[in-house]
Amino acid sequence: MSDVPWKSLKNGFAIPVLGQGTWRMGGVDTPDTANDDADIAAIRRGIATGLCHIDTAEMYAGGHAEELVGIAMKGQGIGRADYFLTDKVWKTHLRYDDVLRSAEASLKRLGTDYIDLYLIHQVNPDVPEEETIRAMNRLKREGVIRHIGVSNFSEERLKRAQAASDAPIVANQLHYNLRIREIEQCGLLDYCRSQGIMVIAWRPLRGLDLTLPLIVALAEKYGKTPSQIALNWLLCQENVVTITKAANPLHLAENMGALGWALEKEDAERLRREYPAKREFYPLKNGGRSSWCHEC
Repeated sequence: MSDVPWKSLKNGFAIPVLGQGTWRMGGVDTPDTANDDADIAAIRRGIATGLCHIDTAEMYAGGHAEELVGIAMKGQGIGRADYFLTDKVWKTHLRYDDVLRSAEASLKRLGTDYIDLYLIHQVNPDVPEEETIRAMNRLKREGVIRHIGVSNFSEERLKRAQAASDAPIVANQLHYNLRIREIEQCGLLDYCRSQGIMVIAWRPLRGLDLTLPLIVALAEKYGKTPSQIALNWLLCQENVVTITKAANPLHLAENMGALGWALEKEDAERLRREYPAKREFYPLKNGGRSSWCHEC
């Protein structure tokens, strides 16, 4: 098993810099068991390679993705303490009692007695952050979850969650890569750093033009692939880690090649400055849109 580095915060929270995502494993919105064997094998390949940070959610395939994670973790010769599980409660379950029920159901599907990092998956303007956070604090006190985080939260919502919580909000999972840089532009990335909050970048490679001369030149300089350059750009940043899905063994090996080295500061800054970044709204399922800078 390869060693995947961890990043730590001053409050004691630590997380592997690279994890494996499970979106669209076991289905999309509802369970689909047609590819279960392949999905379990993919998760286990990641575990064998050192990706013991596994990111899932109750919304993924109607909970079936969690079941696949639970199955994949068994019989791998790895103790529960060596796994890092991130799970998420969906926006329709953010009332106090619903959060407690969702966590209990997720534990059962995962086959574990605690979750390392539990996130509010997406905002729900009809439920005050205070109510949801109160439930998550209870879960933490009872040992059901180890750490509290959020996902897709703007600075304004993040501040409200922090003010409501007895425990630190340790992570904000956001869409962030070389192209999608809105969290830089609106100051959310700087705010998370100033507060000791880890940014977990999702979709770190999606939509990137990896044929740009700048990317190709850096790949040649470091003897890496363009994808590895893009991943390492995220990982060499303060308080930033990422998750990727790699059902293909070749993609898994390529992702792992982003570890164990770092872009020189000048090259990382050049990528930040010269890559043609685009500010983009994240589309919501209800047809609306959300922005890290302005709720809408």
